[in-house]
Amino acid sequence: MSTGKAGAVPTGRTRAVRLTRWGGPAVLTELPRPVPTGEEVLVRVEAAGLCRSDLHVIDSPPGGLPYRIPFTLGHEVAGRVAARGPRAVGPAVGERVVVYGPWGCGRCAHCASGAENYCDRRTALDQELTGTGAGLGRDGGMADTLLVPSGRLLVPVGDLDAVRAAPLTDAGLTAYHAVTAVGHSLSDGASVVVLGVGGLGHLAVQILRATTTAHVLAVDVRQEALALADACGAHFGTLPRPDTAQVLRARTSGAGAAAVLDFVGSRSSLELAVAVLRAGGELAVVGSGGGELTVRKPGVLPPGTRISLPFWGTVPELERVVALAREGSVRVEVERYGLSSALEAFERLRAGAVRGRAVVVPD
Repeated sequence: MSTGKAGAVPTGRTRAVRLTRWGGPAVLTELPRPVPTGEEVLVRVEAAGLCRSDLHVIDSPPGGLPYRIPFTLGHEVAGRVAARGPRAVGPAVGERVVVYGPWGCGRCAHCASGAENYCDRRTALDQELTGTGAGLGRDGGMADTLLVPSGRLLVPVGDLDAVRAAPLTDAGLTAYHAVTAVGHSLSDGASVVVLGVGGLGHLAVQILRATTTAHVLAVDVRQEALALADACGAHFGTLPRPDTAQVLRARTSGAGAAAVLDFVGSRSSLELAVAVLRAGGELAVVGSGGGELTVRKPGVLPPGTRISLPFWGTVPELERVVALAREGSVRVEVERYGLSSALEAFERLRAGAVRGRAVVVPD
């Protein structure tokens, strides 16, 4: 399959990893190469990251998500603009970009501010916006090419390595958005606990070190993840044990953490989060591990607790994440796979064997 000169796209057909039935598995297949019309932009994919939310989508039962199958997976995408519709805006043909993943209506107040992750019209009943965005109900970037609805969803990356740039669009952006949600409580060296040092967590550690003066405490069930946390700048790391809450509190002079970023979201991680949080603290629940919290007064939550549920981030935040990566403050730890090995990458991700982020590239 010829790719021709730089910026060209495979002619006629494009390979894609698609979800064709609920419960999976995903399949590698070929499709006609899309042609952009109107405001659309065709991106020649250089790299696409894998995420645990991809596994949640694949494993979902029929009716579990407001998406229609089939569709191409992959919501972390970096590539090069290959073609533009006649009314397209934004980056020119040949420019290297990452794709902002949550695609909103582009018209509501949230979308107008760049917060398409919180689009007012994205509901299961809105037939115009079926699906959350790239790879989540709409064709994503785990393919040779990706058709993007508008150039407003593209952020230039210059000479950033595509394999490390792609995960910035979710793992980096969501981590940044979560840090921003609790950032006002992290002045003067306050302590913050990062639960789960995987694809998002290891970037959260770096973002915290680059943008705050917080004392970063990391927890993960894997020793290799703690080594990664250390390499990313965490001040302390520990495996979860019966006395972990006491150990972490001791690191905060007994007062507790000003903030907890939970990138797991399981019952045990939420229990640990509550146990280490100080009064008036911030809890950002990012992971989708199926855990639950009971909100009650009085209850288990420390007085004054503020809880947020960060979802992706905004376009301006993605621009800032890209800037942090270009200046060297944030670097994604990656495992690289060819597109033809994407199903193997999914299995490694499912087994918890990926260090950092798994990324596939057209091969």
